[in-house]
Amino acid sequence: MRFPAPLVPARLVRRYKRFLADMVLENGEAVTAHCANPGSMLGLTAAGNRTWLSRSADPKRKLAWSWELAEVDFGRGPEMVGINTAHPNRLVEEAVRAGTIPELAGYGSLRREVAYGRASRVDMVLAGGGRPDCYVEVKNVHLMRRPGLAEFPDSVTARGARHLDELGAMVEAGHRAVMVFLIQYGGADRFALARDLDPAYGRAFDLARARGVEMLARACRLTPQEIVVERAVAIAD
Repeated sequence: MRFPAPLVPARLVRRYKRFLADMVLENGEAVTAHCANPGSMLGLTAAGNRTWLSRSADPKRKLAWSWELAEVDFGRGPEMVGINTAHPNRLVEEAVRAGTIPELAGYGSLRREVAYGRASRVDMVLAGGGRPDCYVEVKNVHLMRRPGLAEFPDSVTARGARHLDELGAMVEAGHRAVMVFLIQYGGADRFALARDLDPAYGRAFDLARARGVEMLARACRLTPQEIVVERAVAIAD
């Protein structure tokens, strides 16, 4: 996924009201950026952190700036972290269409935001190829508390647990179901659940896997010009 224009560097002043962040550009200009991330963003919101912003030319937008990347040192030197939760579905779709996620290759069609379960929408459904339909849910991962270990979630997510249950129901109905944990940084060697932050999600994950839901983790390569789904990451038991 290429950004329409190279991102602009800034420094974080504060994040507040979940969706707002005050920034200072390199020229000293103070701006307020939209933060498209409803989570806690644990470890990413320290004042003074370097950030990267996009700017929209749409005159109808209330805020022209959007917070895209944070630059954080997880113990191995600074690296870029994608914080915009509006991007993972598009990133995974691009990777599926390009054939770079072998586990999801070989289907004839891809539909986004398909209604299923209990008044929910699954991120995408793959169909065709003489196989059962494949229901795919994507979760954005940006938490790292130990070098090399990506974790999810960064706070309690009852909605996420419900998605796991609904994916399990799809498997039991004769379909295929896959959860993709998209790690929006490059320095992850392995992925694990942050069970201490949300024990209920951990239990839902274990139950879903026992019901036949497949779990995948993929790490990205990030620059101020683009984000690309790059490689598989092992999931710890």
